[in-house]
Amino acid sequence: MVTILEGAIKLPIVKADLNLCQGYANCVMEAPEFFDIDDEGLVVILQEKFDEDKRAHVESAARSCPVSALRVEDE
Repeated sequence: MVTILEGAIKLPIVKADLNLCQGYANCVMEAPEFFDIDDEGLVVILQEKFDEDKRAHVESAARSCPVSALRVEDE
């Protein structure tokens, strides 16, 4: 769902809890255009905001995290 508020389109965003991330990289395998792993083995979000038509893809990548370190929210 896209929320329009005062003429601005609110995009979904993906967030990471780096305290939970263990570097499994499932998210990177699922959506490499959105996620990477840094030199310390933690997730890096390459694209925090994304179009609604990418939501299912990003949510699937977030669900692939075995420690639930990723979440998709509405802005």
